[in-house]
Amino acid sequence: MITTDMHVHSCFSSDSSEQMEAIIDTAIQKGFSYVYFTDHHDERFPVHPSAPDMTFQLDFDRYISKLQDLREQYKNTIEVRFGVEQGICPEVAPDIDAISNRYPFDFIIGSSHLTRLENGDPYYPEYYENKTNVEAYREYFMSEAENVLLTDGFDIYGHLDYAVRYCPDPTFVYQFNDYRDIFEVLFKRLIEHGKGIEINTAGITKIGYPHPHIEALRLYKALGGEIITVGSDAHVKENIGFGFDIAEDLLKETGFHYYTVFKNRKPEFLPLS
Repeated sequence: MITTDMHVHSCFSSDSSEQMEAIIDTAIQKGFSYVYFTDHHDERFPVHPSAPDMTFQLDFDRYISKLQDLREQYKNTIEVRFGVEQGICPEVAPDIDAISNRYPFDFIIGSSHLTRLENGDPYYPEYYENKTNVEAYREYFMSEAENVLLTDGFDIYGHLDYAVRYCPDPTFVYQFNDYRDIFEVLFKRLIEHGKGIEINTAGITKIGYPHPHIEALRLYKALGGEIITVGSDAHVKENIGFGFDIAEDLLKETGFHYYTVFKNRKPEFLPLS
């Protein structure tokens, strides 16, 4: 059994209203040993006109203070660990390094919601304008490979094929081999820099499988990748631990006998059942 969810959002994220206490209580009910909060921070995120409240600017001081209180409150029941999901793009890489070193994080997810500040989020259809779907995906994946060289301010790279989740063309079929060359570069750089990846089960409801595609997991393992976390990307308490049976099966199918958690930004490897 996987005993923690490494990717969870609370009311400290612009796109969630879930209270931290409700998340912790749910994690306890599900028999988890730890609960991680990885709320969003996308430095200088360009707010979309259709969603003016989605700023993704985390109030770090208030966030850390609240987590410290909760860690003390629940210390005899479950271990509360401090995380953050930092959006990475070239223009904000120096800011990410500074933030990562300023606060006592246990765990940092690096993720791409933007390839460049001016390019927009693949969540919105505008990202795909004036390019083919293949070009849009290749641009997105190439930006991830580039970002690994720009900052050390993350521990794993999250939802690697996030762009696939929001492609506005329902007839387009994602073929991993069309991008395998980029993923090989990306994984080699992650491994060289001591970084990992995640199985993100939020993809199940959107694209029918967790992020990233199973062929990406196989490639990561074949290249020597070892660090791999499991997260639901939950924004409501009901989704905590969603699809973890599928994630565990994927880990085993691709040759992993463990999954990874973090404390003080150091990986710990826990055996699968």
